[in-house]
Amino acid sequence: MPMTNLNAQPVDLETLRAKYRMERDKRLRTDGIKQFIEADGEFSYFTDDPYVAWIERAPIVRRCEVAIVGAGFGGILTSVKLKDAGIDDVLMIDKAGSFGGTWYWNRYPGLACDMKSYVYLPLLEETGYLPPRNYASGAEILAHAERIVDHWALRDKALFQTAVTEARWQEDSGLWSISTDRGDTIEARYLVTANGPMSKPKLPGIPGIAGFKGHTFHTSRWDYSYTGGSPDGGLTGLKGKRVAIIGTGATGIQCTPYLAEHAEHLYVVQRTPSGVDVREEVATDRDWAASLKPGWQQELINNFNALTSGGMASEDLIQDGWTFLFTRIAAAAQSATGEDALEQIILAGEIADAEKMNEIRGRIDAVVRDPATAEALKPWYRRFCKRPVFHDGYLETFNRTNVTLVDTDGRGVDAIGETSFRVGEKEYPVDCIVFASGFEVGTDYIRRAGYDIVGRGGESLQAKWARRFTTFHGMQVHGFPNLFLHQTAQAALPANFCHGLAEGAKAIAAIVAHARKIEMPQIEVTQQAEDAWVAHCGDVAGNLIPFFEQCTPGYYNLEGKLTQEAAQGFGYGAGAAAFFQVMDDWLGRGDFDGLRFFAS
Repeated sequence: MPMTNLNAQPVDLETLRAKYRMERDKRLRTDGIKQFIEADGEFSYFTDDPYVAWIERAPIVRRCEVAIVGAGFGGILTSVKLKDAGIDDVLMIDKAGSFGGTWYWNRYPGLACDMKSYVYLPLLEETGYLPPRNYASGAEILAHAERIVDHWALRDKALFQTAVTEARWQEDSGLWSISTDRGDTIEARYLVTANGPMSKPKLPGIPGIAGFKGHTFHTSRWDYSYTGGSPDGGLTGLKGKRVAIIGTGATGIQCTPYLAEHAEHLYVVQRTPSGVDVREEVATDRDWAASLKPGWQQELINNFNALTSGGMASEDLIQDGWTFLFTRIAAAAQSATGEDALEQIILAGEIADAEKMNEIRGRIDAVVRDPATAEALKPWYRRFCKRPVFHDGYLETFNRTNVTLVDTDGRGVDAIGETSFRVGEKEYPVDCIVFASGFEVGTDYIRRAGYDIVGRGGESLQAKWARRFTTFHGMQVHGFPNLFLHQTAQAALPANFCHGLAEGAKAIAAIVAHARKIEMPQIEVTQQAEDAWVAHCGDVAGNLIPFFEQCTPGYYNLEGKLTQEAAQGFGYGAGAAAFFQVMDDWLGRGDFDGLRFFAS
C-alpha cells in the first residue's frame, strides 16, 4: 500500500521489503561471527596500550570489601552507589592506564557520543556539570569520568595496568580470591564484573591479514605516533601515505573525514553502508539551561529510554534521530482501535521507518556528487537494524578527489597482500590499513573478559554457561555467591548504555547494603529463582526475533544468526523500559525475593 513520506514521495512497502531482503541475503554468511578473529596471539599487539608508559611494580596482597573488574563507567558508577550506601572499601582493577573504560581506549580523531550529552553523561546534576554542547566529544566524556572519580574521591581506589586472570570462590573464608597478571593476590567479600560487553577488539578474518608489511592498527588503539595529530585532527603523519580504513560503522564514519584531510589517498572499504543522519550539533541553549529544575536529567534519561525501548511517554523531550520513530509509534498507539490495533501500530512504525530511511537515502543523493558513489552509500535495511549513525561531514568526504569508496557489495575484502588489499579482481596498494571493525559480540563471555570465574565446588562460570546460559536478572548466578555481573544478557540493553550501568549499580548497592544491614554477608540466588528468570527471559526473547531476522547481518543479530536462545544475550526481550520496571518493583518490595542471605 503506497504511503506518503516526509518528502511527499510514495513509499511502496512491498517493493521496499523485497529490496531489504535482497540486500540482506547477499550478505549472509555461513560462518556468522566466526568470520572475525581474536586480537590475540600474533595479533595481540592490536590491544597494546599506546597512551601511557608501562610502570613496573611489585605484586600486592590486598583485601577489600568489594573488588570491581573494570574502571569505566560501570566500575565508577558502582563505586559511587556503594559509597553512597556507606560501603567505601572498594578496589577497581583495570588493564587500562587510567579511568574511562571504552572512553580511555577509544581516542580516534573525531570521537564523539552519538546521543545527546544531557542524556548520556551520568551524574550531571550531582557533579554540577552542564555540557557546553548537545553532543559530547570523546575527550569531554573521558574528562567527565575523571570528574565523577574526583567528586566521590575514588582516585585511590583503582589498580591500573593490571589484568585479572582468575577469580575463585573460597568456601572456607567466604571471600573471592582474585589473581592478576602482575602476580597480585586480592581477596574480596564481593566481586563485581564491569568489563563492558563490547570491550575486546575484533579483526576481520581476511586471508593474508598477517602478511601485510605496511602499518596497521585498530581504531580502539589509535596510533598517533604514526598518523601524527590528536583526537582533534591534524594527522600530518599521513602526508604522502595511501591509507585504507576497513569498516563503516559509527567509528569509521567519525574518523574517515580526518583521515581524508591528510592522506595522499584514502580508500574507504565498505561491506554494508551505514544510515548516516544529520547530527546538528549546537551550543547548549542558555534559556533552556536556566529553566532546569532538580531532577531534570533523570527525567530526560527516563524519557529517552521509554521512547527507544518499547515504553510509553506522553511527549518527546529529546527530539533527536533516536526518538523520532518511537514518537510516531506512540502516536499511532493512541489512535489505534479495534481487533487489529496492534497491526495498525506495527504498520505505522514500518511506515515511519521507511520514511526516515528514504530521507537518509535522499540526503546522500543531495550531498554526494558522483551518482555511482551515492548509490553505493545508500543503506537498504530498517533504521534500527544497525546502530543509528549521525554525522555532518562523512558524506561530504566522498566529494574529495583523494577519497575512493571501495564498495564490496556485501562481500568484504577478499584478500590482503604484503603491500595491498584486494576486492574482486582489483588490487589497491596501500601503506597503512586502519581496522574500524568494532568489538567482539556474541563470543563467550569469558573470552571477552579474559579470565574465568570459579564458584562453589570448583565450577567454572565458563563451563556452566557452555551447558546453558543462566542468570538471575542478568546480574547473579546460582553457585557463585557474592558475584555481580554488569552485562546485558537476560538484562537491559538500553540505547543509552550508561543508563543500564547506573541501574545495575543501584541494584548491586542495594543488595549489598541489605546484606550488611541484616549481618548476613553471603548472598546467592536460589536455583528456583534462576530457573524462573531464565524461563521468563525465554518467553520474552521471541519479541526480538521477527524484527532482527529481517535485518542485514551485523552485530545486532549475530551476523544474521540470531536464534531464540542467542536472543537472550541481546538484552531483555520486552525492552529496557520493561526491565527497569521489573527491577524497580523487585527492589521496591524490599524482600529481595529469590536471593538467600546467610552468615559466613
